Amino acid sequence: MKVLVTGGAGFIGSNFIHYLLEQHPGYQVINLDKLTYAGNLENLDSIKSNPNYVFIRGDICDEKIVAKICEKGVDAIINFAAETHVDRSILEPDAFIRTDIFGTHTLLEAVNKYKVKKYIQISTDEVYGSIGHGSFKENSPLNPSSPYSASKAGADLLVMAYHKTFETPVMITRCSNNYGPYQYPEKLIPLFITNAMENKELPVYGKGENIRDWIYVEDHCSAIDLVLHKGEIGEIYNVGANQEKNNLEVTETILKALDKPKSLIKFVKDRPGHDLRYSIDSSKLQEIGWRPKYSFEEGMKLTVEWYVKNTEWWQKIKSGEYLKYYQKQYSKR
Repeated sequence: MKVLVTGGAGFIGSNFIHYLLEQHPGYQVINLDKLTYAGNLENLDSIKSNPNYVFIRGDICDEKIVAKICEKGVDAIINFAAETHVDRSILEPDAFIRTDIFGTHTLLEAVNKYKVKKYIQISTDEVYGSIGHGSFKENSPLNPSSPYSASKAGADLLVMAYHKTFETPVMITRCSNNYGPYQYPEKLIPLFITNAMENKELPVYGKGENIRDWIYVEDHCSAIDLVLHKGEIGEIYNVGANQEKNNLEVTETILKALDKPKSLIKFVKDRPGHDLRYSIDSSKLQEIGWRPKYSFEEGMKLTVEWYVKNTEWWQKIKSGEYLKYYQKQYSKR
């Protein structure tokens, strides 16, 4: 199988490429990534010489680049490419609308034109909005609260519209909050791990009461792999681990793992439109054979250990050194 992975230099995308080549060593993987601030080719250093892996720098909004790849034959497209950080979406929503919606449109057009057999849209549980009790199912109404989640919801609606109108062979996965190796240290868990290691404050929004279902990234990758091979065209699959923790619990888990004092916690003003609780029902995915492998405790142990062992990786990112290097390298091409 020849798979185009968009956004494959990012956190979840790079983890998925590693996972896919480990599980299916005969597959060919093309990684199309624009290399924004969150794209990091060092995430893929260990496979850059693999003959079944190719990296192409490009934007999913660029019809010519997408066409050049797809016209040579692609069996599946898995779209991880997106602007994802909620705080950034509040400051600059236009970038989110462009990449998350127009970029998705460009890929869907290519799927139809070049007869790609499967397209998987990697979405998020945030499209459903907050829920006080119970869990959202795949047919629950979409109620996004931020420009980020609204752009992802818009993309999801476009994907399903293409299926209904053009019979485009699409599927959507909506996953809960991921954590694990290679996550850009602006997100809560890697930011707090690295800040604690540097004895810096851990800025907790509000009172730390916001609840998320946390899933170790490898479990998300296994879910996508299953959907790729056993998912039904035209369907949506929720991916959650039933590991709900509030932000304060997560913060205290990190401090305990690193033997750091709670005095590093600093409660800060809550962000606008901050949803209190996300929760999704993954029973539909479980019916076709998926189960999460890692508990929150196991996943966090592995995650903390990874950031401790890979200080050079995240220090270069937090200092801006990595971004400056790749901007210089690719400005010559």
